[in-house]
Amino acid sequence: MDKDLLNAVEEAIEYMKNHLEADITSEDLAAKYGYSTYHFLRAFKEVTGVTPRHFLSALRIEASKQMLTRPSNSILKSLLSIGYKSIGSYSSRFKQYVGQSPKRFKLEYEFLYQFINLYKDKKSYQMISKTSASITCHIKAPPTFKGLVFVGLFPRPIPDQKPVLGTVLHNEGTCKFDHVPNGTYYILAAAIHWSTNPMDYFILDKALRGIFDQPIEVRKDTIAEVEILLRDPQPFDPPILINLPMLLFDRDKK
Repeated sequence: MDKDLLNAVEEAIEYMKNHLEADITSEDLAAKYGYSTYHFLRAFKEVTGVTPRHFLSALRIEASKQMLTRPSNSILKSLLSIGYKSIGSYSSRFKQYVGQSPKRFKLEYEFLYQFINLYKDKKSYQMISKTSASITCHIKAPPTFKGLVFVGLFPRPIPDQKPVLGTVLHNEGTCKFDHVPNGTYYILAAAIHWSTNPMDYFILDKALRGIFDQPIEVRKDTIAEVEILLRDPQPFDPPILINLPMLLFDRDKK
């Protein structure tokens, strides 16, 4: 990809981060950086995996998660500061991306932080379904990493909903997803360092990332094996919105 176009995408992401309350369209961004809407959209999606509109929506929800962890911030104040006009549309989008309502996220934030720290001595888990296909993932982390690695199969290249299947590893290792249902999946991983700051478990802009470089199409009897290298986050990475501690807690309840 042309370097100038790549720089334009990066600058557009930074612009969106600094103007979350604004009504920003793809056409506006393309014109701002001197490209046709078609070329800019194609480049943006190639780099990030999603459209500018989807990326902006994810940035807004990520910002509201951070605000909701502050005791003094109300849900109404959070949504108004990031461009939402109604609590209904905000709550619906938040629940879609994060996996729970803003109210539940705010109420359970401290509890889930304590829960995930207790998870240091627990074993990995897997969510399974009812077919015979399997995907084996070898996860490689930097030598200095100590924490939990969340790995999941997602229908889109952005973790903004619960994975179809998921597991968790300590530091790094190999996991196998058995009984994968038919479909096309992106294999995404996020690694969270052990931390004394609760925010580090919920606002994952510093979490290590990993993604297999192409989607995997699963049909009956598919057997796949992949390797994923965890890396530092990059400017083009969409936010990780799904509440990972909540996924662990909900799975343990079952």
